[in-house]
Amino acid sequence: MSYNHHSVSIHFANAMLKGARLKGLNEQQLMLEAGLNRELLSNQEVRITPMQLSRLVQSIQHHGDDDYLCLGSQPSRNGVFGLMAKLVIHSSNLREVYKHAVHFYNLVVPASQLSFSEAGDTATFTLTLTDPSKDPDFALLDFLLLLWHRFPSWLIGQRIPLKQVTFQHSKPAHFEEYRLMFPCPAAYQQADNSFSFDRAILSAPVVQTQQNLSSYLRRAPLDWFKRQSYYPVYTRKVIDYLESSDSMADTSMEDIARLIHTTTRTLRRKLDEEGTSFQELKDSVRRDEAIHLLSQPNLPISRIARMLGFAESAAFTRAFKHWTGISPSTYRKSKS
Repeated sequence: MSYNHHSVSIHFANAMLKGARLKGLNEQQLMLEAGLNRELLSNQEVRITPMQLSRLVQSIQHHGDDDYLCLGSQPSRNGVFGLMAKLVIHSSNLREVYKHAVHFYNLVVPASQLSFSEAGDTATFTLTLTDPSKDPDFALLDFLLLLWHRFPSWLIGQRIPLKQVTFQHSKPAHFEEYRLMFPCPAAYQQADNSFSFDRAILSAPVVQTQQNLSSYLRRAPLDWFKRQSYYPVYTRKVIDYLESSDSMADTSMEDIARLIHTTTRTLRRKLDEEGTSFQELKDSVRRDEAIHLLSQPNLPISRIARMLGFAESAAFTRAFKHWTGISPSTYRKSKS
């Protein structure tokens, strides 16, 4: 069995719904369309699937007629992103994509100011919100930085390797999520909200077509929420081995240490230096897979427990409550 799913903090759903609430949208309808409800949203430990968050974004954008999730100083009419995408897909390379897209958005969307620059061997994309107070939990900022990395990456058919992402705000409570969102180091209390990458990739040609774009836009933003994790070296190695394991429950630190040609003691020390532990990583991979499996309504909890390596359902229930604060059955019921 391959463990390659991940989950998303409930923080993003709550932050997005806050803007929708202030706009006067029907919160119950938005939650229903996303497969969420109040019980899930009230527990800050809960994590949701990328599909749930994607559906919530689509619902807010549709009902609020605002690509900026009702969190900008002024709306960006629903469909502006799609119109920009149809224009830049005719660009010859990544450099043209960023230049044309930035120019387009600065002309038609007053809620943000974008810039793109090149210096030495580095290219930098910078984003400034006209009124950051409308986005107190940074949900719009996070979403837009993600968009401006993931969409151009799709256009050239390869991930743009980021050097660094910077934020003007101090380190937020949800900072661990940035490891999933931006595969690079993050810096806080900086002069700009930006990300930078190697300038050489700007010559990469656009490989997607107008035909591909239609299906991409229908899926968006789901593809943007899929994992492109940045982790320190040993943390990444352990996660990779756990996710590819046929029997993760039986995989031990000794097994992985042997596979990466080091000692258990050295691996434990390296993980400690990186701020984690083998058990924490194992729990996070199992938790994310559990959330993914629980989103499939016809899969019995007893079978999910066995798939994740638990001898009995009760042991799985105890573990899931420890990971998320609620039981598997409560989690599943709250989504129905």
